[in-house]
Amino acid sequence: MQIHTPDWVKHAVFYQIFPDRFAKSKQPRKQVLRTARWEDWEAMPTLQGYKGGDLWGIIEQLDYIQDLGINAIYFTPIFQSASNHRYHTHDYYQVDPMLGGNPAFKELLDAAHQRNIKVVLDGVFNHASRGFFFFHDILENGPHSPWVDWFKIHDWPVSPYNGEYPANYEGWAGNRALPVFNHDNPEVREYIMEIAEYWIKFGIDGWRLDVPFEIKTPGFWQEFRQRVKAINPDAYIVGEVWGDSREWLDGTQFDGVMNYLFAGPTIAFAAGDRVVMDQVQSRDYKPYPPLFATEYAHKIQELLQLYPWEIGLTQLNLLASHDTARLLTIAGDDKASVELATLLLLTFPGAPSIYYGDEVGLPGALDPDSRRGFPLETAWDREILKTHRELIALRHAYPCLRTGDYKVLYAQGELYIFARVLGTEELIVAVNAGTASAKGNVDAASLRTQPNKLLYGAAEVEWSVEAKHLTFSVPPRTGCIVGVGHP
Repeated sequence: MQIHTPDWVKHAVFYQIFPDRFAKSKQPRKQVLRTARWEDWEAMPTLQGYKGGDLWGIIEQLDYIQDLGINAIYFTPIFQSASNHRYHTHDYYQVDPMLGGNPAFKELLDAAHQRNIKVVLDGVFNHASRGFFFFHDILENGPHSPWVDWFKIHDWPVSPYNGEYPANYEGWAGNRALPVFNHDNPEVREYIMEIAEYWIKFGIDGWRLDVPFEIKTPGFWQEFRQRVKAINPDAYIVGEVWGDSREWLDGTQFDGVMNYLFAGPTIAFAAGDRVVMDQVQSRDYKPYPPLFATEYAHKIQELLQLYPWEIGLTQLNLLASHDTARLLTIAGDDKASVELATLLLLTFPGAPSIYYGDEVGLPGALDPDSRRGFPLETAWDREILKTHRELIALRHAYPCLRTGDYKVLYAQGELYIFARVLGTEELIVAVNAGTASAKGNVDAASLRTQPNKLLYGAAEVEWSVEAKHLTFSVPPRTGCIVGVGHP
């Protein structure tokens, strides 16, 4: 079977935005709440407080986003909801009025598209919320409600708020705030398909699917793909699956998943024994125990062989998200860990995704702390920002970093060297995760070119014509990219 994935994703650098925390509009706008009791922007976030970020604020920051080199945005949910993260959907057809509603989203979409920035929305289709009007009808009318079969009601009366009583209906992960849809009901299935179609017609460029593995109804995601792709064949469908995702990446369902199988080993190699265990143990990816270069190479080769190449190029690769602690905090505030991992991220096949604020060194422990307000410019880490800018620019400049073959050339101790090759274009990346300088030889026979130009980093590279090898001397806790100059 011929697998088709959207070409633009292979060339995309994503930016993940949590809308309540990225930016508040500075322009006068018709806001729902003028004197809202927002949490202070700089204060530590709480589970239930709002900071008042909105879509107009994001529009005002599009120049910054574009200047960083970003050409795709993934938004965590934006539909009307009674939670700051908006995974508790009230109405799938209405953008939250606090964010500016549908008109602000239309304005944002147009402004992003004018800059050739794609927009992917979060689709929360496994569960709704107590405030979702079909479920609310059940709360008002009990067994007489016409929507009873839309959910998994076990008994009466349902108890949506009082924990002293059984909920009597299925909630996601046992949470009564998130009633689970009955996807076996054809009406529910059709309702969700129509939402997916509505927003693709509205102009969005794809869907990120929340916990899609929870939906077990046969054929559900196959139909979802067919209907979305019938409207826009280049729409991106990416699932939130943390582990081996082969059953969803067969070409009939998703184009990719959030690639935590890349994040785990990459952090374990780049941060090593600096990883703060409290920040990672409760999550389904494993940035521990520390990995040496040989072990890292083995895990990366396994990952690259797990899925068809066409799918590998449209994975959503990440180091952090709203569901994890931030990398800087995981690595015990060690900046070198962030820079090494970012180098590995931006030179890997698949679309890199940067969690808002990571590029300026925003720290954050597990939720809710990993969802802080985007920092004021005075608090930015300029060094981390410079790393991101340079690496994103190189990724855009060299097609081999996006769609070229990935070949491991050397992996010993804590020195890892690989090449990205596309036709006659070849770049070599070396990463030294150790605390001492490292030296490694690469056999010239494995190279197509004679790389002689340092494009990134501070290593020393020497050609030995007699011995026919290239010697890399890489300073501790740094990495480099070498090529034959600009294409």
